[in-house]
Amino acid sequence: LSAVSAQHTARDFIGFLAEIDRQVEPNLAIHLICDNLSVHKAPTVRRWLVEHPRFALHFTPTYSSWLNQVERWFAELQRRCLARGVFCSVDELTHALEKWISHWNENARPFKWTRTADQIIDAIGHYCARISGPGH
Repeated sequence: LSAVSAQHTARDFIGFLAEIDRQVEPNLAIHLICDNLSVHKAPTVRRWLVEHPRFALHFTPTYSSWLNQVERWFAELQRRCLARGVFCSVDELTHALEKWISHWNENARPFKWTRTADQIIDAIGHYCARISGPGH
């Protein structure tokens, strides 16, 4: 797929969405996970999305890196597939990965976070206090 330019303009984003629209079968819904970049709020982007209702945008929480979600998924992949496997060829590894990913997608469930909102806010407060000192 085409990349969004360094400026991340609404025009770039619409071009990106249009490319996805062209490449994905017309009868499939498209769910995109986006960070909180404001380009999706542009009137031209909103109009485009209204005209293409199969697109659903989902956003990572504010002050949360989308990479955390990706890293969490790869940790599961490593723990449940790679660490337990012995692969004698690239084909064997590819097959194992595809099988695991297929199983994961067929049994998809949201990650269950174990910390409460208060615990997370407390941890952020401690971190902010630690980095706001004279050494930072």
